[in-house]
Amino acid sequence: MEPVRTLIVDDEPLARRGLRVRLARRPGVEVVGECASGRAAVEAIRALAPDLVLLDVQMPGLDGFAVVDAATAAVGVDAMPVVVFVTAHDEHALRAFEAQALDYVLKPIAAARLDRALDRAERRVAERRERRERAADPEAPLDRFLVTRGGRVVVVPVDVVDWIEADGDYVRLHVGRDRHLLRETMGRLEARLDPRRFVRIHRSVICNVDRIAELHPHLNREYVVVLHDGTRLKLSRSYRDRLDTRLGARR
Repeated sequence: MEPVRTLIVDDEPLARRGLRVRLARRPGVEVVGECASGRAAVEAIRALAPDLVLLDVQMPGLDGFAVVDAATAAVGVDAMPVVVFVTAHDEHALRAFEAQALDYVLKPIAAARLDRALDRAERRVAERRERRERAADPEAPLDRFLVTRGGRVVVVPVDVVDWIEADGDYVRLHVGRDRHLLRETMGRLEARLDPRRFVRIHRSVICNVDRIAELHPHLNREYVVVLHDGTRLKLSRSYRDRLDTRLGARR
């Protein structure tokens, strides 16, 4: 996944330097600029189009809230970057969230607290990118999944998924020995997958056609789908025609 392009805005040079040092330890974050004033921040947001802004509240000229208002007016709501306020003043927290800030980190900055804010920001940026790509080409098949693991966003290419099963309000992606939970319904997911590569074989199972090795007869004229790794999946009679069509089309 592309790094989160980040703009640091703070009128204190030491504060900016400290943030830059901390961000350098995160491979998923790229600092694209620094600003020492609110007016410079608005221009940088317009020119650089960052994904994330780490924004102080009290600055000369425009304060942090004025920066959010001016930048939103300049680039539009949809293009406005994710905002995390980083400030020594706790009394502005409510106003920050009313301004749609993602998080509010107090100085002096605790490393773990900043990491949690950055984890949230990376997830939010990844979700935004996916929505924009889907909006640009809504008919394009899904080519990757974005899943949360250990507080980080993990990119799982669709091609590596062996099979998918329903799990309550989630689906579980099976990738070799790995498992990934994704909040999605089977119906919506099936509609987004390439039908030439994935086929539903049961109301709770979608299978990667390339992983199918054999079909074994089972009870009541049903079959078991055997994958190349030996995994056995039940094939419902109501989905047999779909599978025959997919396998026939790929022969």
